[in-house]
Amino acid sequence: MSATGMWSSGAGATDQGPRARNEDSYLSEGAVHIVADGMGGHQAGAAASNAVVDVFRELAHEVPVRPERIAEAVVKSQQAVLSVARSVGGESGTTLTGAIAVEYAGAPWWMVINVGDSRTYLVHGGQAYQITRDHSHVQELVDAGRITAAQAEGHPDSNIITRAIGDGLPDFDAWLVPVVPGSRIVVASDGLTKVVRGASIGAIASLAGTPQEAAERLVDAALALATNDNVTVVVADASDVTTPPGVDVAPWTLWGAHVDAGDDTTQTSHRRTRV
Repeated sequence: MSATGMWSSGAGATDQGPRARNEDSYLSEGAVHIVADGMGGHQAGAAASNAVVDVFRELAHEVPVRPERIAEAVVKSQQAVLSVARSVGGESGTTLTGAIAVEYAGAPWWMVINVGDSRTYLVHGGQAYQITRDHSHVQELVDAGRITAAQAEGHPDSNIITRAIGDGLPDFDAWLVPVVPGSRIVVASDGLTKVVRGASIGAIASLAGTPQEAAERLVDAALALATNDNVTVVVADASDVTTPPGVDVAPWTLWGAHVDAGDDTTQTSHRRTRV
């Protein structure tokens, strides 16, 4: 299939876990594979995450999707969540992360985006490489050298995030990730990532057959480890396309050259402000 075709496929699964309601939303349709973890209490969090999904659903069947359209969708998502906050008369927000199948410079790419502490991974060779970097207080402590990455696991302030859709800020993290044969994308809310470590995510996603099976197994793994939150997972595959080497992606940021070297990418992050 050519780069201009619809070359991605995926599926998702979600569970409210021990919470009274599920404020997570996801979309795995056409080119778009995203997870949004809502915040705000009552129905505000669910409304915020649903509003983001509604915005990105407009891109799902565009052929091809261009990176500029994703930047526009993030801005529109901010506006949609601010409207939710006004309608409920209080705080409302959501994380947003995921991968969208795009064409740029004549080549196919996963465009991975992130605002907040939900995560997107590339799974390749049985290993899960974290593409996104958490926008969280704990991550800032790690970056400042005040705690180690190991100490960050289970930290009491792990629920404090520093960025969200609904904060009104236009910037977001974005990478163009080469499409690699045999790899798959895993997108998850922190209901998964706080209890299931990267090595297990890589193993489960690699051994499962279809994206639906992989998503369901990952949700089940989080529930088995007594996650204390809603848990949502989207898994996406690419078919019949490969990103050629040496493509200039400027002004976007290239991610992925270090995967083949086996480097730990957990703390790697690049910020792009696109309006």
